[in-house]
Amino acid sequence: MSSAALLAQYKPADNLALASTLPAQWYFDAAMLQLEREKIFWRSWQPVAASAALRRHGDYVTCDLQGKPLVVTRDAAGRLRAFYNVCRHRAGPVAAGKGNRKTLQCRYHGWTYGLDGQLLTAPEFEGVGDWSADQVCLPSVNVAEWGPWVFVNLDAQCESLEQSQGLIWQEVAAAGFDVSQLDLLERREYVVEANWKVYIDNYLEGYHIPIAHPGLFRELDYEQYRVETFRNYSKQHAPFRAAGTPAQAGHDRRYLRGTAEPDALYYWLFPNVMFNFYPDNLQINIVLPLDAQRTLTIFEWYFAQPGTGAGWESMQQSIAFSDEVQREDMEICRVVQQGLQSGVYERGRFSVKRENGVHHFQQLVYAHLTT
Repeated sequence: MSSAALLAQYKPADNLALASTLPAQWYFDAAMLQLEREKIFWRSWQPVAASAALRRHGDYVTCDLQGKPLVVTRDAAGRLRAFYNVCRHRAGPVAAGKGNRKTLQCRYHGWTYGLDGQLLTAPEFEGVGDWSADQVCLPSVNVAEWGPWVFVNLDAQCESLEQSQGLIWQEVAAAGFDVSQLDLLERREYVVEANWKVYIDNYLEGYHIPIAHPGLFRELDYEQYRVETFRNYSKQHAPFRAAGTPAQAGHDRRYLRGTAEPDALYYWLFPNVMFNFYPDNLQINIVLPLDAQRTLTIFEWYFAQPGTGAGWESMQQSIAFSDEVQREDMEICRVVQQGLQSGVYERGRFSVKRENGVHHFQQLVYAHLTT
């Protein structure tokens, strides 16, 4: 089906009480995913590397942003830069993997570039007319750091990373979370058998927690769970139950280990990045479509160094608990994907009390696809 025909299937409604969800076909049609790549992923800030991998002059990291090969460098002056990883001669890659180099060299014909993207040498290229090495440079893209990550944006007209993220970091600091004291302790990758939007829909509401996440439900004050929406992100408030008052007597508290910790903060940044702040750690989730029906979710956990055996054990318990919740989400997303493709479901309605975050996301998807 053409992109125009797909878009015509949906009529957005600002009024949540009257709105319907996105059409089922948007969750499994390959043409829709390609449109999303062009209109959403290639026009939004995307995390592509850890800042720790790009601290020294000469550090570089290669990555792929939904089919766009990139290389991020820290040049000789200490400036962070990002380029398309495509040689200007015959389109070979100028870098592979990650490491530290003084230059970038194409692995096809040996064209060599500085870490600022400027062509330095082109072997055996004498005699070529109407051409000058001084005028050849790798195409650059926008790059910025935020917390422990490096982001890029392929849209030359994009707003700054800081503008796109609103007041998130100020709120995090005000809540008492000190991200500067956290180090990466664990990274895990999961393949979810569902469209990327199914996974985002699921993340943006707590409506499913009592049924799908019994362990998490015991930790949270579900009645106080709410979602605030902003221009291009949302914030979930998920207060922990007070210590000593479990949901049911006799149940083990799997996460809460103190009486004075701040509440968890959950931020989702359009289209596919989540920052989850807990009492003793930060978790980032990056959601990347592999194809129209499969999604890669990357989980990274950041902790302050524990210093003791008990501290290490506490971190491992937190990671194990996150893994448990993730696997529960993977299963519900898998069966939802099957339902979307069953041919008997077209669209649904929203819970006004619980699903304003999902509605906000779906409105943003439509807005980006049609501009």
